[in-house]
Amino acid sequence: MALPRKTARVQTGNDDPPIETPNQKRIEKNQKIRVAIVEDDSKLLSTLSKLIDTDAEFSVEGGFPTTAAALEGIPRLNPDIVIMDINLPDISGIECTRRLKAICPGTQILMLTVYEDTEAVFSALRAGASGYLLKQTPIEELLTALREIHRGGSPMSSHIARKVVHSFQEDEVVNRAVESLSPREHEVLELVAEGCLLKEIADKLGVSFGTVHTYCRRIYEKLHVRSRGQAVAKWHQR
Repeated sequence: MALPRKTARVQTGNDDPPIETPNQKRIEKNQKIRVAIVEDDSKLLSTLSKLIDTDAEFSVEGGFPTTAAALEGIPRLNPDIVIMDINLPDISGIECTRRLKAICPGTQILMLTVYEDTEAVFSALRAGASGYLLKQTPIEELLTALREIHRGGSPMSSHIARKVVHSFQEDEVVNRAVESLSPREHEVLELVAEGCLLKEIADKLGVSFGTVHTYCRRIYEKLHVRSRGQAVAKWHQR
């Protein structure tokens, strides 16, 4: 059995640097943060790969243009981080994230996309993404985000972070408004959310149609809404 090759130093008149062996090069590569990219824009995929690879801390292990290709290739690579686009040609990057996390739970996923609506952000985070950046993010900030996510952080573009905070604040306001309803108003709103007509609600609760109408008016006032649909939306948002 051959012994592993070690670094050799040749004694000369000068203090020459040690000769790197293949084993050393492999170890150095394994110490890098290993990245895979899922992006259907081939030009952007190539640019990202080159820019990230120029940093000595990172090694781009592969690029994938579709969810199908990513689900087949990424588990074999088992990278530290996957940079994920949302708008992929076959299945969305959000669904790709959900499936990848089931296969590779230790791999961290950083969304890199043009989508900045709250629903896309929360859908990606619920699917298992650990960070969310917009595509106009400068490369220096992207590299910083990759380091942060590798250390266990959850980097987000400042604009996205504000949206997340604002959404939580809105949810808190809605929760307080719903909690301000009386027990009977809760009953009425729950039946409204189930699709019952006001007459049906009156029959179920054993009260008059006018009484139910009064309850609905009070519910609208407390929730700061003007319609049945808006009231139901806030009921489901709580």
